[in-house]
Amino acid sequence: MFSVGDRVVYPMHGAARIEAIEERIYDEKPTQYLVLSMFLGNMKVRVPLCNSDKVGLRPIIPKSRMKDIRKVLGTEVVNNLKSITWNRRFTIYIDKMKTGDVIDLAEVISILARQDREKRLSTGERRLLGNARQILASEIMIVQDSNIEAAESWIDKALNIA
Repeated sequence: MFSVGDRVVYPMHGAARIEAIEERIYDEKPTQYLVLSMFLGNMKVRVPLCNSDKVGLRPIIPKSRMKDIRKVLGTEVVNNLKSITWNRRFTIYIDKMKTGDVIDLAEVISILARQDREKRLSTGERRLLGNARQILASEIMIVQDSNIEAAESWIDKALNIA
């Protein structure tokens, strides 16, 4: 399924390249690990190959999906969570992001960005918005063969805040 050189997204960290597939002993059994080199942050992550689906590791989206992301970012998502405490909303947003689905990620960004314009976000939600934007921007940067600044600008334009 995955091979060295593939560009992938690790849901809570962003876009990466598979640098190697190595075998290590885990629980006295040989286990294959994908060695991911993250595009942002100079971080390396090892993911057991057998858990790649479980953690939501997926290929980079094709360029044709960019219009779907733009649509989600540009449309006001109905937020039925306003009456819930911020820490419960935070958990719901984290769970959406962990799915690895780029549309779920775009929804979280759209909701939080619009909520931030209406009233100031809590510190945790503001940090979550920044993290979600960075994850999406890292993937957009790869899809568009651009840099992080251009990807962030694309997100701002899609959100109609540029």
